[in-house]
Amino acid sequence: MSGKLYLCATPIGNLEDITLRVLRTLKEVDLIAAEDTRHSIKLLNHYEIKTPMTSYHEHNKIEKAHYLVDQLLSGKSIALVTDAGTPAISDPGEELVRQCYAAGIEVTSLPGPAACITALTLSGLSSRRFAFEAFLTPDKKERQRILKELKAETRTIIIYEAPHHLIKTIEELKDVLGERQVTLCRELTKKHEEAWQTTFSEALVHYKNEAPRGEYVLVIEGRSKEDLQKEQQQNWQKMSIVEHVAYYEEQGWEHKEAMKLAAKDRGVSKREIYQALLK
Repeated sequence: MSGKLYLCATPIGNLEDITLRVLRTLKEVDLIAAEDTRHSIKLLNHYEIKTPMTSYHEHNKIEKAHYLVDQLLSGKSIALVTDAGTPAISDPGEELVRQCYAAGIEVTSLPGPAACITALTLSGLSSRRFAFEAFLTPDKKERQRILKELKAETRTIIIYEAPHHLIKTIEELKDVLGERQVTLCRELTKKHEEAWQTTFSEALVHYKNEAPRGEYVLVIEGRSKEDLQKEQQQNWQKMSIVEHVAYYEEQGWEHKEAMKLAAKDRGVSKREIYQALLK
């Protein structure tokens, strides 16, 4: 019978933030696949875990996943751990999980720490709905495309960033998204944990005088629906009513429905749209 893959969440800072179930699993499996074995050995030594490890990271994720799947198919059980937090969240583990499902191997996730969720709960911003972007891509065109999408995002936005890129990223966010509230979280679960509620402008002033330190999670307020609707209405006003109705008709809407949609967009009655079309 095939083995089983265990996605084991490990501490993002404080070594006490690990579940009894994860500790037991790390001791019982045949092999631990770790993003950085040099990092994970500190955790294993702390809890006196002697299970063999192998490296599984971004640069070998496809080839090594094939090897790990073969091991699982032979009956071995494997625990996957990332450097910190939950595997497969902004992590090469998603490739191994995909290959396991393709091979019919059972996968289970052992819940625990995740920097994005920890920061969200600390942020003081709306946590009911959120959009997780992890690290923004370094590709300039793709990065601009994503930022433009985020401009209209009404959900709370979560982004990861390294200290040496933080100022540039906040500048880009402010340029595209406009002024926003943001909670900057760093050193999560550690002795010097910080969650600072501020704005893009205030953050830029602060970090240009005091260099950023530690890995950051930016929790950014989403755009208000009222503000978004106002901008959309302004965009519709740039079109004539004839063009506005034609826009929906070109998308396949019947004439009456296109009139209703245009009226709703512009905040007017359907009768006003009808009268304008008669003229």
